[in-house]
This record gives sequence, C-alpha cells and structure tokens, in this order.
Amino acid sequence: NAPPVFGGPQATVAGRENQPLAVPVQAADADGDPLLYTADNLPPGGVRAYAVGDTMVAVFRLRSGELRAVDAVCPHSGGPLADGQFDAKKVICPLHSYFFSLADGTCLNGDYAVRTYPVREEGGEIVVEA
Repeated sequence: NAPPVFGGPQATVAGRENQPLAVPVQAADADGDPLLYTADNLPPGGVRAYAVGDTMVAVFRLRSGELRAVDAVCPHSGGPLADGQFDAKKVICPLHSYFFSLADGTCLNGDYAVRTYPVREEGGEIVVEA
C-alpha cells in the first residue's frame, strides 16, 4: 500500500531504493534518480517534513547553513517535530516540550530518542540517506 504522492512523482532515497518516497521532487541526479528537495527551498532556519516509506523525516537547515535530519514524529505522543522550535543543537516537541538532540537523537529531558539520518547538500539538492 503505497503512500500518497505530494506535489511530484514518486522517488526513492539513497539506501531505500525499494521504498517509495512521497515528496515534491524538483530534480534528478546524474543517474536520473530523483533527489529530495532543492536547497533553495530550504533556507537557513527552515525545516520540512517528508514521508520516506512509512517513516516521516524532518530536515532542518540551521542558521549556519548546516543540515540535520531526524524522525519527524515525537516518540512520546506523536508530536510533529518539524513544527517545533529548534536551534543548532536541539528541536523541541511542540506538544509536551521534549528536547531532542539534532546530533544524535537523544532526548535531553526524558527517556525517549529519535533516529538521526545522514543528510547533505549535493549539486544544489538536499539528499537524505535513510
């Protein structure tokens, strides 16, 4: 049962070639594989959430320009982490104020954790390895 496609064709993410990715796809790499999102559409201080197979991933561009990616759903009560406040080190769940490290996913004030994902900018595109 494939997830719905939002704003573009189905794509895949590096490491998950057999699992659909539903995101607005802007371009393809040299091999013709769709990439996650254009870097121009995620400015410093911005965040977006994407469906990667059955997992939601939040991609953050820090004010320094660095990228971070973590599970987009808080493990405590399912809060949308992409809607939370964040800084260079953490994101705060908007439902119950759990703080998650953007570096390693650990919860700084509870017994929860989120997965982190390698993310990079490549040729003007943002690529998440999931």
